[in-house]
Amino acid sequence: MSTLMGANPYLTGVHTPMREELTLVDLPVTGAIPPAFDGRYLRMGPNPRAPKPDKYHWFSGDGMIHGIRIEKGRARWYRNRWIRSTSVSKALGEARVEGPRNTFDTVNTNVVHFAGKTLGLVEAGSTPVEIGELLETLCYTDFGGTLHGSFTAHPHVDPLTGEMHGICYDAGRRRSIRYVVVKPDGKVRREVAIPVKHGPMIHDSAFTQRFAIILDLPVTFSLWAGMTGQTFPYRWRQSHAARVGLLPREGDAKDIIWCPVDPCYIFHAVNSYDATDGKVILDVVVHDRMFSRIKAGPDSQRCSLERWTVDPTTRQIERVVLDPAPQEFPRPDERRLGQPYRYAYTMAMTGWFLGSALYKHDWNAGTRQVHDFGSERHPCEFMFVPAHPKAAEDEGWLIGFVIDARASVTDLVILDAQNFEAAPRASIRIPHIVPPGFHGNWVQNQAAFRM
Repeated sequence: MSTLMGANPYLTGVHTPMREELTLVDLPVTGAIPPAFDGRYLRMGPNPRAPKPDKYHWFSGDGMIHGIRIEKGRARWYRNRWIRSTSVSKALGEARVEGPRNTFDTVNTNVVHFAGKTLGLVEAGSTPVEIGELLETLCYTDFGGTLHGSFTAHPHVDPLTGEMHGICYDAGRRRSIRYVVVKPDGKVRREVAIPVKHGPMIHDSAFTQRFAIILDLPVTFSLWAGMTGQTFPYRWRQSHAARVGLLPREGDAKDIIWCPVDPCYIFHAVNSYDATDGKVILDVVVHDRMFSRIKAGPDSQRCSLERWTVDPTTRQIERVVLDPAPQEFPRPDERRLGQPYRYAYTMAMTGWFLGSALYKHDWNAGTRQVHDFGSERHPCEFMFVPAHPKAAEDEGWLIGFVIDARASVTDLVILDAQNFEAAPRASIRIPHIVPPGFHGNWVQNQAAFRM
């Protein structure tokens, strides 16, 4: 087994799956945790229990959530827990978790807090999972019967309305996708079915105050991959016409303005907004292609940070490279989503989705700062946390995991966003490697944040 696992880069090295669930208390802290932090940092990722190395794809592993509870300057606990899918519950000898399922129930990609609930998310088929205060899987949910099918792994909340938006797709329903809007009370308000071809994989989306933005690009469902037992049945399809759709926020599928673009793939949008001249500004991380060469994970040869200017009148897209360096997992100050913004924070990459440093982009100044954590230290996605409820953009903290491959430990690191290249304000030590995962968020104790 060890020889076989060594052949799959997502089952060895820093990606070696954890084999047990841990509860560690009073973790050591270097520096001083800012008093604004009272809550939990949560991060989701794949952690397969019994993978088949020749079939395993990084995106398909059993979900595991990692969390650290911070209170009064102390790291009270660290926990890691498998999401209790049907197969995980059976393997652990536990009863099946209740709640409505859809195509499958492995949840491994993102964790968000919305409408008073912590939700584990995945795309392509499963309903969300409700997660408890101590990271236990509570139940699967269809938002009180208002979600009719799968959800998205990458929703975004409009800070001006409080609504959550997402583009949802389902591996079992390949001729349409759905635009879903969830009200602040956690119930779906709006769902629009959108005809597509080939079953495209749409990981992320964006919105402006006028439009929801649909990224229909040439990674699509592969019948061959599914029939040969691959756990992730999506591949590059050169013949699939790449296009960006502008759906009026209250419009129907017939109202979408489709704009063609050269073949490429986008996992993540940074942000988007309406320009004063009527065009749409969309900042994205663009890969030349995806899932065309290897079967275990991402395999693009080039990626860069670009600004796409989409003209709804001419249906043309102007592409400008903002930064040619490989980078991923972009996060802005999310209070600026759907609006003009100044700052973006990204993970510099060495190899496929392995962090080497962090970048801070200042669009007004046209600058990029670098925070280098040192040799064999790999940052994951970092997110921005405002210093206080009325903080200005960039006035706050960046928080995320940094893996120390040499020492086989992980730190939860807090940086001062306005003093980006300085030493961390605080680091919380986890005495093992937290394998690279996907997305996470800071869940603030709301009572503590009302200052």
